[in-house]
Amino acid sequence: MFPTGFRTLFRREVLRFVRRPRNTFLPPAITNVLYFSVFGVILGGRIDQIAGFSYIVFILPGLIVLGAISNSFENASFSIFHGRWNEYIHEILTSPLPYTSMVLAYILSSALRGVLVGIIIGIVGLGFTSVSVAQPVYLVAFMLVICLLFAGFGVIGGLWARDFDYLTVMNQFIVRPLTFFGGVFYSLDILPPLYRTLSLLNPMVYMVNGVRYGFLGYSDVDPNASLVVLSGLTLAVVLVDIALFKRGYGLVD
Repeated sequence: MFPTGFRTLFRREVLRFVRRPRNTFLPPAITNVLYFSVFGVILGGRIDQIAGFSYIVFILPGLIVLGAISNSFENASFSIFHGRWNEYIHEILTSPLPYTSMVLAYILSSALRGVLVGIIIGIVGLGFTSVSVAQPVYLVAFMLVICLLFAGFGVIGGLWARDFDYLTVMNQFIVRPLTFFGGVFYSLDILPPLYRTLSLLNPMVYMVNGVRYGFLGYSDVDPNASLVVLSGLTLAVVLVDIALFKRGYGLVD
């Protein structure tokens, strides 16, 4: 079904993070133990229910989104940049593998890492509270779309970066702040009208609420419209990635 070259590159990219679980899976697990302990247990016990849910249950989907998209982005951006930095990506570029297959191998492997991290965070969350999946189809759809989307953004980031500091800046000062202001720790209904309107300009709001709808059946925005828009954006980003590879942007001097 898939060309040998695609399978080979995909397998290499997956093995790159699977073989180093202490670097890829352990840090988000430990970080979210802290999140659930501080925000869910210590502070959550002093906060009234939000939208009819306990605070720790309400923030669980948002923390899963935060970990999933961060790891999808980090994996793609680091892999592309590391290949450029050490010049072994040239071997891939000179192979007969189509540019589309190259891009999809990077994106799908990075999205897989994001999904796995999301599952790990969900398992960690179950150690602190119980939660059911109200809309499993929506949950799977949103998780796949947002991980693919940020893997696609990661490819762009890896091509654009000029040194390793660029990767840190993009993730720590762009991705994470947008996520924290995307309704991870609060509902848009508690915001004043002006701030609620401004929050709707943040794409993370639709991702967090989409996954929250999958878990809890509750969302501050229309999940169907969110899924359609995010799917279209994902397709557009993937096409941009392919076009950049064809142009050799960031890949050749």
